[in-house]
Amino acid sequence: MPVTALDERTALVVIDVQRSVIGLATFTPTAGVVDRCSRLARAFRQTGQPVVLVNVELRPEIMLAPRVDNKPPPRTFTPDFAKLADELEADPARDIFITKRQWGAFYGTELDLQLRRRKVTGIVMCGIATSIGVESTARDAFERGYNLTFASDAMTDLFEDAHQNALNRIFPRIGEIGTTAEILAKLA
Repeated sequence: MPVTALDERTALVVIDVQRSVIGLATFTPTAGVVDRCSRLARAFRQTGQPVVLVNVELRPEIMLAPRVDNKPPPRTFTPDFAKLADELEADPARDIFITKRQWGAFYGTELDLQLRRRKVTGIVMCGIATSIGVESTARDAFERGYNLTFASDAMTDLFEDAHQNALNRIFPRIGEIGTTAEILAKLA
């Protein structure tokens, strides 16, 4: 289904497009995803709509660690682990910066507060990984009543089947899906 509309006050929420994540082995190259996320961010800034740049900071001493069957692989936490990709051209004077410590960007952050202060009713989502950070944040946004639009070509995942499951089964139930080009056309 094509994107039918964007709300008058729509924010772009970019999930985990940061140095440590864009270097992961995703099923599609991250360079194209980063480029499309950057194009969306520039367009949102040009139209005066909010841009939210979400990064994840994972440090063992602050993370929740419930029992799970499939533990994540060990990671090296370098000093620039949470640094956003330069291509996003982050604007400290205009952009909203959210640091999360779990999968979703709403849990334990002020994301909802920042959006509501700006009277945002719609969210365009993009980023990495589709089935983890993007989907977790999208589910929370849906439960909070935001209208969601997903930039299908501006996200990727570690696993193609997980990406496809989100795009084909989850996202159509909670929002609309379109390409970067379709979203840019609606934004204009």
